[in-house]
Amino acid sequence: MLDADDICLGCGRTLDEIAAWGTLTPAEQRAVAAEAEQRRGG
Repeated sequence: MLDADDICLGCGRTLDEIAAWGTLTPAEQRAVAAEAEQRRGG
């Protein structure tokens, strides 16, 4: 489920990040995950 800013309420990733996830390198995935964690307040 996405909020009004197209950010997933569960994982904290943006819609664009979710769409690109399968094409990202493991390092890029870790960076996205870290950013998502910050968005979620962690």
